[in-house]
Amino acid sequence: MKKETTSKERVLTTFARQEPDRVPINYLSNPGIDRRLKDHFGLAADDYEGLRQALGVDFRAVYPRYVGPKLHEDVPGRTVDNWGIHRRWIEHESGGYWDYCDFPLEHATEEQVAAWSMPDPDNFDYSEIADACRRLGHYAINGAGGFGDIINANGMLRTMQQTLIDLATDNPAGLLLADRRMNIIIEITARILEAARGGVDFIWMGEDLGTQRGPTISMKTFRKHIRPRYQKYCDLARAYDLPIMMHCCGSSSWAFDDFIEMGITISDTLQPEAKDMAPAYLKARYGDRMAFHGCISTAGPVAYGTVDETVAYCKEIMDIMMPGGGYCFAPTHALQDNSPTENVVAMYEVARTYGRY
Repeated sequence: MKKETTSKERVLTTFARQEPDRVPINYLSNPGIDRRLKDHFGLAADDYEGLRQALGVDFRAVYPRYVGPKLHEDVPGRTVDNWGIHRRWIEHESGGYWDYCDFPLEHATEEQVAAWSMPDPDNFDYSEIADACRRLGHYAINGAGGFGDIINANGMLRTMQQTLIDLATDNPAGLLLADRRMNIIIEITARILEAARGGVDFIWMGEDLGTQRGPTISMKTFRKHIRPRYQKYCDLARAYDLPIMMHCCGSSSWAFDDFIEMGITISDTLQPEAKDMAPAYLKARYGDRMAFHGCISTAGPVAYGTVDETVAYCKEIMDIMMPGGGYCFAPTHALQDNSPTENVVAMYEVARTYGRY
């Protein structure tokens, strides 16, 4: 057994596709299971740091505080953020989630998109970033100012259908929305990295490119509209010599060779049920060029099995993905509220114990 390291060392060793002391661990969840886990560990409802420590999470993030004016009016029964995205709370039998709705830019023209209020990078307070990096310095720190997520976040404002039409038809309104959002996020990230004074360890971007059955868009569309916009984000990260992780739901391995050319060397979510996303396939084809983050299905034994089935499943994934390094243990997306508390607790316990090199 290897000597125990800090979380930062553990993650960066894994990102370099080498074997650390144990597999790095990350955590994402919906509100219901998050609350139940805090109850399980005897934590207050707002003790997010305490829960991450209890689970053994190796990742943290730093963000600047928004100190600018309110940009969009409140809407009854909705939350409205500074991008103007509307969300409503959807209840279901095991909990609930915030769903996107109203889509205020669905029919917007290029002129209306140009006039839409968005957060100004000047209206954030970056003065606490360096102190946050020092305070969290033994963890691996994400310093991204946002995902970028052209398809996903454009869809939150414009509907998914219209967003895909925009990409297929070169619609100026949709492309302007993508460019405005991406440029703001890149500028915020640049200011975070400057303020961090070397305290940031990696950049985490995201773009959902697949369904469960295959790509959402063609390679031609990806290379025409998605790749060039993300290349600017990648170039910023590389200027600071930072590893880049890309979040991609669904069947996304069709884009991994392009990712590598762009400088993206860590892939996140890795939904094993999707086409060409089986763990053994990913490890064999890309394991010498990429590290992986995710792969623990939120629609498998963790949600529907017993504790023993959850443990066996997590061990199986680790047996495939851990050899030679390059694997971070995490759910494929946010843990869902239908996941039994005991399964999630077992999931993280087995990662901390069985996941040692």
